[in-house]
Amino acid sequence: MNTAGAARCARPGATGAQARPLIGFGQVRHTRLRPKEHRFSYATFFLLLPMRALARGSDAGALAVNRRGAISFHDVDHGDGRPAKSGGALAWLDQLLRAEGIEDADGEVWLHCYPRVLGYTFKPVSFWYCERLDGSLRAIVVEVNNTFGERHCYLLDEPAWGQELRAEKVFHVSPFCDVSGSYRFRFLFIDKGGALRTVARIDHDDARGALIETSVSGALEPATPAALRRALWRYPVMTFAVIARIHWQALRLWSKRVGFRHKPASPPAPISHQQHPTTPQHREARRQP
Repeated sequence: MNTAGAARCARPGATGAQARPLIGFGQVRHTRLRPKEHRFSYATFFLLLPMRALARGSDAGALAVNRRGAISFHDVDHGDGRPAKSGGALAWLDQLLRAEGIEDADGEVWLHCYPRVLGYTFKPVSFWYCERLDGSLRAIVVEVNNTFGERHCYLLDEPAWGQELRAEKVFHVSPFCDVSGSYRFRFLFIDKGGALRTVARIDHDDARGALIETSVSGALEPATPAALRRALWRYPVMTFAVIARIHWQALRLWSKRVGFRHKPASPPAPISHQQHPTTPQHREARRQP
């Protein structure tokens, strides 16, 4: 199989293609600019899943879906935790979109997330890319979890690939950051000669300007048995390492005497919204592929 070609024909926005699970191999990067500079990057892997295709019974290949496996995906790890027999995470997402007045995200839904590895997962952030029937991007839901077991979603309405999107920060993630300021989001899919790469950036600004810059990026390929074995051999405890690294970096920040904040109350609503102009001309421009 030509894996680059298979990834290209099944990517987000590619209409008429049989969508199948993809796996990405890449890096997580984090840079804190103030009051002390703090940088790190880690090699990682992640999944990009066509949720509507899977819900229709499309072949998931070697990926274990809602069953035990060395690398697996489970609906209960997302949204409101509803199981597959109750519609799973996709039913939660569709309910959320309808409640927000989004009725035309009826194309494929691609979920960028961490899997379970050896039965364990922690998902600091997942991205739901929601398409129209013509493959154009209709909405993005950024699903954020903190280490206190809480979850919050940021809805980005009528986004565009490569465009900077903003939302007010309302959810506690790190005890070394205030719940204030705003996020800047940017999402890319880059096709270089059939080799597909994805980049998701989330930068945090406070009243003084840029504070934290983060990204997750990777090269995509079909989630074949060989690709999943490679992921397991390279990163056998990847999702255990996610939570361990969060606490290790917190210890490093504490040692640098970065100020510690106690956890505030959770936001009153489980979802907050993008900040952008809402003129008819602006909305029409966002519809363009």
